[in-house]
Amino acid sequence: KKALCCSRTSHLHVMMGFTPETGASSETQPHSIKIEGDITLGGLFPVHSRGPAGVPCGEIKKEKGIHRMEAMMYALDQINSDPDLLPNITLGARILDTCSRDTYALEQSLTFVQALIQKDNSDVRCSNGEPPIIPKPERVVGVIGASASSVSIMVANVLRLFAIPQISYASTAPELSDNNRYDFFSRVVPPDSFQAQAMVDIVKAMGWNYVSTLASEGNYGESGVDAFVQISREAGGLCIAQSIKIPREPRPGEFEKIIKRLMETSNARGVIIFANEDDIKRVLEAAKKANLTGHFLFVGSDSWGAKNSPILNLEDVAEGAVTILPKRASIDGFDQYFTTRSLENNRRNIWFAEFWEDDFKCKLTRPGIRGNSGLRKCTGEERISRDSAYEQEGKVQFVIDAVYAMAHALHSMHNDLCLGSMGVCDKMDPVDGRMLLSYIRAINFNGSAGTGVMFNENGDAPGRYDIFQYQLSNTTNPGYKVIGQWTNHLRLNAEDMQWSGGDKLVPDSVCSFPCESGERKRMVKGVPCCWHCELCDGYQYLLDEFNCDMCPFDMRPTPNRTGCRPTPIIKLEWSSPWAIIPVFLAVMGILATSGVIITFIRFNDTPIVRASGRELSYVLLTGIFLIYLITFLMIAEPSTVVCAFRRLFLGLGMCISYSAMLTKTNRIYRIFEQGKKSVTPPKFISPTSQLIITFIFISVQLLGVFIWFGVIPPHTTVDFDELRPPNPEYARGILKCDMSDLSLIGCLSYSMVLMVTCTVYAIKSRGVPETFNEAKPIGFTMYTTCIIWLAFVPIFFGTSQSTEKMFIQTTTLTVSMSLSATVSLGMLYIPKVYVIIFHPEQNVQKRKRSFKAVVQAATVSTHLSQKSSDKQNGETKVEPDRSQ
Repeated sequence: KKALCCSRTSHLHVMMGFTPETGASSETQPHSIKIEGDITLGGLFPVHSRGPAGVPCGEIKKEKGIHRMEAMMYALDQINSDPDLLPNITLGARILDTCSRDTYALEQSLTFVQALIQKDNSDVRCSNGEPPIIPKPERVVGVIGASASSVSIMVANVLRLFAIPQISYASTAPELSDNNRYDFFSRVVPPDSFQAQAMVDIVKAMGWNYVSTLASEGNYGESGVDAFVQISREAGGLCIAQSIKIPREPRPGEFEKIIKRLMETSNARGVIIFANEDDIKRVLEAAKKANLTGHFLFVGSDSWGAKNSPILNLEDVAEGAVTILPKRASIDGFDQYFTTRSLENNRRNIWFAEFWEDDFKCKLTRPGIRGNSGLRKCTGEERISRDSAYEQEGKVQFVIDAVYAMAHALHSMHNDLCLGSMGVCDKMDPVDGRMLLSYIRAINFNGSAGTGVMFNENGDAPGRYDIFQYQLSNTTNPGYKVIGQWTNHLRLNAEDMQWSGGDKLVPDSVCSFPCESGERKRMVKGVPCCWHCELCDGYQYLLDEFNCDMCPFDMRPTPNRTGCRPTPIIKLEWSSPWAIIPVFLAVMGILATSGVIITFIRFNDTPIVRASGRELSYVLLTGIFLIYLITFLMIAEPSTVVCAFRRLFLGLGMCISYSAMLTKTNRIYRIFEQGKKSVTPPKFISPTSQLIITFIFISVQLLGVFIWFGVIPPHTTVDFDELRPPNPEYARGILKCDMSDLSLIGCLSYSMVLMVTCTVYAIKSRGVPETFNEAKPIGFTMYTTCIIWLAFVPIFFGTSQSTEKMFIQTTTLTVSMSLSATVSLGMLYIPKVYVIIFHPEQNVQKRKRSFKAVVQAATVSTHLSQKSSDKQNGETKVEPDRSQ
């Protein structure tokens, strides 16, 4: 292919560093495979691994290199023998080795574009002066490949400059979906963005929200993790604990450091891994070395897939790993084709001899090369699959589909441009790359595995994945088990999953566990998946996930604090111990009072009854009866009527009692004060006058109560503040009358004024002869009553902060009133009843004396008592006229 009679080698050929006639490089390594045809397709395959420093290529790659490359040649054979696909047109190929290195692949791919480079031949002359005859260079219309994303990216940047369409069978980097930068790039495998979406769906389906990511440095790993992070951020509810990159050339101890970093966020047990096989293996080894078998829950990309090599001898660490792989099938036709390949029938594959030696672990003898005594000599009779292990490489299906996609596009293009003419017509010579691209993007056919082959506007194939899990326990056949599929959405069979030790329960990989009922989340700044749980305390309930709020004043939180419920309303029950004692005293007092009243009525005209002042006695006994009666009103269930009677009778009974006693003590005091001045009796000492005075005192109380009725009508209320302890379970609303502590004391204040005034008069009347009327018993009654009420005040107000306030105050009030009534009844009337019933002989009329004689005798008696108590005992007693 050099210019005939050319004086020097073409500049381009020198730059390319290979001799075109031989198709071999200046090195011993063969350069490319050439298959003749009417239309030539390019092929890029990683036949060899990356070489050590300074050497482009390393060892041969049997599966990813030879299998995939043979798949292309197999597909070409099938197409060329198909009378319905590109009839009368033969597809040829120029297949290159990328050596798994992007820079080397770029150099090799210049072979595909050399026919399109405009070369300056003006300085090329033949020795005889004639113009040189330069053969037309080989023109590649489309390229199948490459394998690694980094290689495809490098090559795509060159091919787009020359409008050569490219279809990859294995490059999945999301970056290649950019139709502005890689507009001539298409692929029959789905991009990692689909894979990343599937992995996000898997993580969410397992209830994880806190995971770490591991990526091998390079386009595949970094782009895959970037896509995962981006999709998870858009989806929300998923946080990345650590995002770690594995260097291309890891230093010793690098993987141990990676495991330590992952353990810094040990709650993030889920690890999303986009890494090559070697890195995966070394990560598992480091985890095992750190004694963390079973801790990490790996979710592997298709680089892990269902391969055994990364987990060899590390099965226990890999147990439970969920991996993803583009949906694929084994192509039986290729198995039959490849297992029949031999050194004799496969001479077109210039690397096949090298594959043969590696596959059968033998050495071929070559002229001038000494055999290696460490290896047996190849016989040439070995057979693939019979004498060596064989399993179809996973991307074979996609290589075949990529070749067929190019063939279908060329077929459609030929039908449209050549109008059924045989062979390649002028309109397809040369093939327009941009037009061919439009036909490639429009194809839609069933591929080698029976699934549809098509491309979207970015040249990406639809996402179809199988989901695997590596299972070790509770299974007769340990290995990868299909647990679901992903085709635009996830279908995961959770019941088929099992984890370390055969556990069926999905392990947790969360930053913070869900808060308990009634706890709010306090978020950790900058990490939306991490929070602290705080209990809604007191009377708060959980308003939403992040906030507590106070229940209304008449409600309390439910036990789980998810809402509020009405606070129970209580009242003082008759069966309560706080009620039993006051009721008992009141009943006994009412019975005693009734007995006194009945006795007085029955013996109404006897001297003792008459002498005690019948009219005021009945008034006083009525007051005492009402004092006992108020106990029942204070304990009865509050209602408007009960509240009205409470207001009326609470102070009325005491007012009546102390008004009567005040009137009596005042009368006695005035009588004896008047007697010291003259023998004329004071005014208003008759029974009628006494009653009028008493009722005037009582009317003041009644007037105050009725004014209160007019200003604030009686009603009931529920007090939710009184019984509101720190623990809302014990909160109660108390049904009560609208009487505050102040209004209650106000009710009693007038009676207390009467009581104090009466006590003052009792003290002033202490010198009256003990046989005169009731001055001294009234005095003792008032002294005792004052003591009772002085004790009542601190007890009543001292319990205002108690949770039992209402019960204590009600009991204290009713007991105090009952005691004061009992003191009055006991001091003033029980002795009289005793005499009337048990000593009727003393209940007789004494001789009457005048008012003057009575006063004189009382005065004399007073003076004598001041001189000598002994003489006083010897004096003749003077019986006053008690009827006064």
